[in-house]
Order: sequence, then C-alpha cells, then structure tokens
Amino acid sequence: MINMPFINTEQMREVDRAMIEDYRIELIQMMENAGRNLAHLARNRFFNGDPREQQVIVLAGRGGNGGGGLVCARRLGNWGAAVQVFLTHPPEAYTGVPARQLAILQRMGATVTVAGADVVLGDTAVLLIDAIIGYSLSGSPRGTAAALIRAANAHPAPILSLDAPSGLDTTTGTVYTPCIQATATMTLALPKAGLQGNEAVVGELYLADISVPPGLYAGPGLELEVGPIFSHDDVIRLW
Repeated sequence: MINMPFINTEQMREVDRAMIEDYRIELIQMMENAGRNLAHLARNRFFNGDPREQQVIVLAGRGGNGGGGLVCARRLGNWGAAVQVFLTHPPEAYTGVPARQLAILQRMGATVTVAGADVVLGDTAVLLIDAIIGYSLSGSPRGTAAALIRAANAHPAPILSLDAPSGLDTTTGTVYTPCIQATATMTLALPKAGLQGNEAVVGELYLADISVPPGLYAGPGLELEVGPIFSHDDVIRLW
C-alpha cells in the first residue's frame, strides 16, 4: 500500500475548513471533484469503461456526502446510465450545496424517490452507490438512513461507498449496526483512520483527489507531510 498518513474526523474537518476559509476553495468545487471521481471509478471499476444502459441506484443523504453522490448520479446519467436516486429526506429538507445538486438532478428529470422505513430498491440495478452518511456519523444510523443501509446490504448488486461505508466511524473504526458492507470505498483527500482494520466492510479502498493543496496539510492545524500523491491519477488504489 502507498505510504501516507491516515487522518481522523477532526483532522478532516480542519482540511475542509482550511480549504474554504484559507484557500477559498468552495464546497461546491470539492463536491464536484468528489462526485466526478466517484463516477469515474464506478465507470472504470464496475462497467468496464461504458456505463450506457446500466442500471444504478444512488443512495443520498442530505449532507456533503449525499451531495457528492448526487453529482455522481448526474455524471453517470449524462454518460448514459439509467440512474435512480433514493433520498433519506424529502427534497425540502436538503439545504445549501446538496440542495443545489439535487435541484440540478430534478431539472434533468432524474428519477428521485424519498425513502421510507419499508424502502424497496428492486433487484434490477447492477450497482449501488452509498452516499448516505460521511465522516459526520454520530452513533448508529437511524430512521431512513438505517432502512436504506439494510436494503442495500440485502441487494444482490455490489456497493460503492463514498468516503466511508455508511455506519462506520471514521475515527474509531467502530462498525455500527447497521453498516454498509461495501465492495469498494472511495475515500477523499487522505484515508481515514477508521478504515484501517475494517477491510470486511470497506472492501477495496481507493483515494480520490478533491484538489487539496499539499501545503495545506503542513499548516498548524494538521502538521502533516503530504506530497503530490495524485501526480499520476485522480483516483489511486490503496488496497
């Protein structure tokens, strides 16, 4: 595996803060990078480079992780995939940049469903995208988030998780109930500490570029030495 630091949730919050406040790299830019790279990985890893007419289900929460999933849904839809989106909350509960990403999908005429406690995903999709909960997880998933996780795990298709499998604590590595059993996980910026030792739920681990300047990591809030790790590709495999 490539040698690089693993970071905890508080360190990732500092990365996000510094990106926005110190470097003026806005959340929508980071979200676009995350969602684009997730779509690229889905296309190359699961569809042999061609997602046309492939049925994909995207499970999206209302936070930044869900926003990245919505970008991925848009990209795959633009590339010819048949994409269905399941939301953890009604559209009016989405705010900020995730709400903007959802509005774009709605204007495109995408199939968007608000999940309920008895959600049924159907069995025709060949890939599920897990963008339910990111590093902001606090305790066991509840409500429709938990219902979507259970439905995804019961589905025969492989699961690709964004940043971390929903239900996994990115600092402690605690696997809550329920937790996504991912085939592959694409984490962002730097790998998260909680992913280590949890290969059973993480699956294959990939790392994606969201355009963090290497010098940001050396700042007083992090003091990490990180070089140009994406010099050869926007998405690299760690294990």
